[in-house]
Amino acid sequence: MSEIKEILLKLLEKKISIEDAEKLLKANIIEEVGEVAKLDIFRRTRTGTPEVIFAQNKDPQVLIDITSGFLKNKKFAIISRYNEKQKDLILRNFGNNGDYIIDINELGKIIVIKDISYNFAKKGGIVGIITAGSSDIPIAAEAEVIAKTMGCNVISSYDVGIAGIHRIFAPLSDMIKKGVHVIIVCAGMEGTLPGVVAALVDVPVIGVPISSGYGMGEKGKGALITMLQSCSPGLLVVNIDNGFGAGASAAIIANKIAE
Repeated sequence: MSEIKEILLKLLEKKISIEDAEKLLKANIIEEVGEVAKLDIFRRTRTGTPEVIFAQNKDPQVLIDITSGFLKNKKFAIISRYNEKQKDLILRNFGNNGDYIIDINELGKIIVIKDISYNFAKKGGIVGIITAGSSDIPIAAEAEVIAKTMGCNVISSYDVGIAGIHRIFAPLSDMIKKGVHVIIVCAGMEGTLPGVVAALVDVPVIGVPISSGYGMGEKGKGALITMLQSCSPGLLVVNIDNGFGAGASAAIIANKIAE
């Protein structure tokens, strides 16, 4: 149940006054952590997308304070792009008291912490995730974690790029048979695979350019340009290495279709 529904239910049951309900609604819109961060507590309620704590370049103690705020208000926290020092501090602060379950995805550099009594609601969306090469897997893993926390089932197939184009047909056929609502395709180098997939299926495809490649197309620029210039209709493109954006967008589409 969302925070808004809980407050309104208490109001209907006359457990709180209208004035108290107003105060609670205002208080829960945003929470400040010291003088360095403001938590958007109701983002998931408004948009269906959880706020993710982007750990890169954050002071470790500030990261812990922000995470504590999320756990207190939302019963879960998602932390992306962490470093080893941050991970160790997270484990020391939240891993020893038995109140939380910590799921660390080392490949995608993303951590999900949740209260032991909290479960992410299943929404019915089905998301397929494909990578062209093994170098693309970390970003795909980030997208997978996000889609799962947003209530989707995820079907993944890795390392099926166009250098061996025959590899794509079996996993793609399996995804279609299982009723995927949207497919995320991660590709670096020249980034051709998302356009190929979009030309073969009748569901939306989200292309994720990966920061591999060299020369003129280095750091994912070649892949991004290829995807943006694709002739295949139904291909949407997020920014370079944006696994979070791809996972969130795919989950919104898939869950809305499943609804």
